[in-house]
Amino acid sequence: MTETLRKPAIFSVDDPRLVVAEPDKAQRSSVETLVEAPVENLPAVSAPRKRRIPWGAMFWWALSGLVLLALGLAVTNLVGDLFARAPWLGGIGLALALVAGLALLVVMLREIVGLARLATVESMRRRAQDVIASDDRERGRALVADMLSLTRRIPRLARARARLSDHQADIIDGRDLVRLAERELMSPLDIEARRLVVSASKRVSVVTAISPRAAVDMVFVLVNALSLVRKLAVLYGGRPGALGVFKLLRQVMSHLALTGGVSLTDSVVQQVIGHGLATRLSARLGEGMVNGLLTARLGLLTIDLVRPLPFHELPRPALNDLAGTLLRPAEGGDAAKNQ
Repeated sequence: MTETLRKPAIFSVDDPRLVVAEPDKAQRSSVETLVEAPVENLPAVSAPRKRRIPWGAMFWWALSGLVLLALGLAVTNLVGDLFARAPWLGGIGLALALVAGLALLVVMLREIVGLARLATVESMRRRAQDVIASDDRERGRALVADMLSLTRRIPRLARARARLSDHQADIIDGRDLVRLAERELMSPLDIEARRLVVSASKRVSVVTAISPRAAVDMVFVLVNALSLVRKLAVLYGGRPGALGVFKLLRQVMSHLALTGGVSLTDSVVQQVIGHGLATRLSARLGEGMVNGLLTARLGLLTIDLVRPLPFHELPRPALNDLAGTLLRPAEGGDAAKNQ
């Protein structure tokens, strides 16, 4: 039985003979099938991973608490003994204990604030990476506002903040907002950071070249590394305390260990030989150059950790550029001798 075909016809929407049919049941079959499907056919959901108990952190917290309790008990006994000897001695001891406790409380608060500020800088760097990837305008505006608040205490960025505030309303894309913030706010700080890294590397090179003791070299390199890490963190708005500086240094050293940065002998020797110094310099001076280049490497990794914005618009500083700066004075001295 063949079905009679109708010819195409023209009709009006307001025609009363027009009847709207119900939706086809076949279109809903797929949805109903998914709803009525047995549980065995559904994809398995992976169970959340159990969080491990931080035994290491619990040990250090408990040990710190015991040490504080021991110190408090010792101070209490000392003040009691002083009161037993003479009331005025006890009063002096109690006043000194109160002053020491107040100073310890202030130092602890400063360390907590410094660690929180470092965490804020790290969070801003992750947010910037997310905005660059998603190109979200609202998140870009929020990030720029936080960047302006973070750099408010840096006087050298006053004009850069003013330019950024004037032009951020004219930019639509979130990615371009991050690029503008990096170009305006990070460019002066990157130049100063390069100067700090080069200066610290030169000091390490000179001191380790003329120092007669290896122990003196180790102490000076450690102190110089801590100072460089703190200066870079303060430069980019981190302002960490002692715990924050050691945390940054630990992160840098772990990154060096993972990337093989400690064993840079091949690249360092290539830098030195490339400038024609391997055959003319003593072994001690060559060792100073190696230590200086390793210090420069540490400074570059620290910049990556304390910089609130990732390197996206501006070029990342390279070790080859800093190596050329470090070796330039030696080249000038050799040229003078040859003349």
